[in-house]
Amino acid sequence: MSKATNQFQIIGGEHRGRKFSFPDAPGLRPTPNKVRETLFNWIQFELSNKVFLDLFAGSGALSFEAISRGAGQVISLEKDSNAFQNLEKNRKNLKSDNHRVIHGDALDFLSKKPSQTFDFVLLDPPFHQKILENTLNRLSAGGFLTLGCKLYIESEFAITDVFLNQEISQKIKINQQKHSGQVHYCLIEVL
Repeated sequence: MSKATNQFQIIGGEHRGRKFSFPDAPGLRPTPNKVRETLFNWIQFELSNKVFLDLFAGSGALSFEAISRGAGQVISLEKDSNAFQNLEKNRKNLKSDNHRVIHGDALDFLSKKPSQTFDFVLLDPPFHQKILENTLNRLSAGGFLTLGCKLYIESEFAITDVFLNQEISQKIKINQQKHSGQVHYCLIEVL
């Protein structure tokens, strides 16, 4: 991917049309516009003033879209140093007081007791590394998933009830599910 194409654009809300750049990093692939549009259409009436946790923030496309559309608070985690620095730079440029960027590993973050609850958890981990399974297990076991919490998942395979029930101890339901090209994505609710 050339430097000129390492950009994404916010597609809705207060900052619609703003463009952000992101560095080359292994496994970093921003959520495509079509997929982001679908996700935020699914949750458009639920996200105002809600707290979001973006565990594999990468380019920040999902985090910045949530901020633009009225999220109350967004916490973004990113392990890659260059991607983290870029996220922080873009956050400062957006002048968002309700967005916090943390340099760290998602699985390490999930190994600690949660200091707050989250209304939405955004999961777009690197594909083909079995990270999703471990992440879901730690989210569930660590008390991060409260009643009514919604998880958005991007994966290289279709998410099924059987798969979720192996990784999540709470009762859950798949609210929405689609795929676009090689990306499968779904919205899950904790019941």
